[in-house]
Amino acid sequence: ITVYSLIVKNMKCIIAAGGLGTRLQNFRDNKSTKILLEVNGAPMINHQIKQLNNWGFENFIIITNPEYSDLIQEVVKKAHSEFHIEFSVQDKPRGISHALQQAEHIVNNEKLFFVLGDNFFEKNPLEGFDLDEFKEGAYIFTKSVDNPKEFGVAQMDEGGNVISIEEKPEMPKSNNAVVGAYMFDESVFEKISTLQPSKRDEYEITDLCNLYVNNEKCKNFSIDGWWIDAGTPERIIELEEKLG
Repeated sequence: ITVYSLIVKNMKCIIAAGGLGTRLQNFRDNKSTKILLEVNGAPMINHQIKQLNNWGFENFIIITNPEYSDLIQEVVKKAHSEFHIEFSVQDKPRGISHALQQAEHIVNNEKLFFVLGDNFFEKNPLEGFDLDEFKEGAYIFTKSVDNPKEFGVAQMDEGGNVISIEEKPEMPKSNNAVVGAYMFDESVFEKISTLQPSKRDEYEITDLCNLYVNNEKCKNFSIDGWWIDAGTPERIIELEEKLG
């Protein structure tokens, strides 16, 4: 067993799966939540757990919404009884950092991996990442894109340290889109508790990452291969083609 596989096996992986995905309502008669939408014949959340397990994770915390929590639990437990999976409900849709905060009572002062339930990757973003070296701070993962205005955009120095992250900027400082996967140290929940809501009254993941950036404790890891943020019908179809 490698150091990598041991660390990942014991690390808690938190999946944000509470978003309703309004852009996918009624797509393929989907009346429930995005995460239960069928992708190649199986609910998206089950594909997500399979993907994460392929990277070595076995301990999961899934953040759901009140309306579909029971249904999500039922779907997941039926398909993945072999893993340790816990659930926590995000009562109101108050942003991605707020979703992460709902895992605080389950996580014991430990480093964690956080992923958005609708983000899929061709390759394991942690491949080549020295987890043993991860002592403090945060890691974001970025991918070079042609349309950075549509994403959170990170700017790095030559050493891979993140110097700024901007959400959907009009004038992007780079082409590096922040993908929906993050590594955080033990201080993450303390940091979330200091956040102020944004203009749209949400606790933003960009603001959380920028607290680490301001402390010079945020590093970047660039990923290879395709990345799909499956939030629209077009991207669902693209994902199905990629997953084959």
